[in-house]
Amino acid sequence: MKAEFATAERAVTLGVRETTDGLKMSMRRQVTSAGLGQRMANTWRGDNYPKGQNSIRAAGVVYTKASRIMEGFEDAAVIRSKDGWWLAIPTPNAPKRGVGGKRINPSNFPEHTYGRLRFVYRSGKPSLLVVDNARASYNRKSGQLRGFRKASDRAVSKGSGLTTVVMFWLVPQVQLPRLITFNTEAKRWFDRLPQLILKNWPD
Repeated sequence: MKAEFATAERAVTLGVRETTDGLKMSMRRQVTSAGLGQRMANTWRGDNYPKGQNSIRAAGVVYTKASRIMEGFEDAAVIRSKDGWWLAIPTPNAPKRGVGGKRINPSNFPEHTYGRLRFVYRSGKPSLLVVDNARASYNRKSGQLRGFRKASDRAVSKGSGLTTVVMFWLVPQVQLPRLITFNTEAKRWFDRLPQLILKNWPD
């Protein structure tokens, strides 16, 4: 009887472990397929209990360390500005990091490098934050655009090669696309659990 019970404990534990790992990896694949990157995908974790031993009451937990982000993409959440004004979305022209090394936003925009931001209102379209008197920088070998920089006083006085560059789009709200389906995937793996337990039960 003890041997049969030990066999059952092992089968249940292995089945739960496969289910937990399977759901975790499925969620990671969802995140990478959605284009959110491997780092975000790795926030999905799976734990099995009790740790380090077999149990007829084995359990698994799958969770993410970025729950608010994942919930937003599962619920297609609408994001609004906290102060009721605008959400500033960086354009590809904006630097990735601002003053202090933090993610770029209008408050930490390095105006000493690019120039002052100027607000441009557009009726019926996203408004803009732009910098004036910028000059394009190109790769000398390939000729590809590397980015923009603040023009020198001499270049401004001559007025040659100057352009206005859009750094941020301003919108009242943004709706996230529905990219994550955790509940659906969790049910699929839960339904597979009995089969996985039987697979680990010796004949």
